[in-house]
Amino acid sequence: MQSQILPYIGVFIKLVKGPVDYTEKSIWEKLLQYKKELTAFLPQMGLQLVLEEEDGYAYIEQTSQEEDENAVSWITRRSLTYEESIMLILLRDMMAEFETSESSNRELIRKRREIKEYAELFFKENASRVKFLKEIDRLIDKAADFGFLTLVDDQEVLDEQRFRIKKIIKAKISSEQIDDFTLQLTQHRSKKQLPDPKV
Repeated sequence: MQSQILPYIGVFIKLVKGPVDYTEKSIWEKLLQYKKELTAFLPQMGLQLVLEEEDGYAYIEQTSQEEDENAVSWITRRSLTYEESIMLILLRDMMAEFETSESSNRELIRKRREIKEYAELFFKENASRVKFLKEIDRLIDKAADFGFLTLVDDQEVLDEQRFRIKKIIKAKISSEQIDDFTLQLTQHRSKKQLPDPKV
């Protein structure tokens, strides 16, 4: 007799691969439909569901201890460079500013040029401006690879590309981390120095 496949197994597989947000309409609707079952199922595998319905994203966290030799690692952990970390903090800061503004838009959409202009304030420019801007482009692309940016409007002119800054970044970069970065930045500026990410 064939065993019955769990109706939410597709959602589980998707969550193992990475966060899910409401723009993935089919999988998002199924996640909401089976959230009770997933919440009960995941702890058996050392996982828990983090679901932010208002912001429209969900992901899973490992609950089993890393030192437990019997624990299975479901989640791929990435090691970020200093420069990549700063870019994510800057995107999170843009999200914080957007959410405290009076904008009626649900989504934060920015051109690549706008993200670069914002980031330039926090990165120390080296001798070659072309190389400097190319490195910021690389960091933007890396943030997209990590799943924090989605290209919503491709353009022949690279700087005119438009990205959606995904709200999942709120779960990965805390307001405390932003405050800590701001404090460090203030201290550096008081010494007439900016943080040097060696771009």
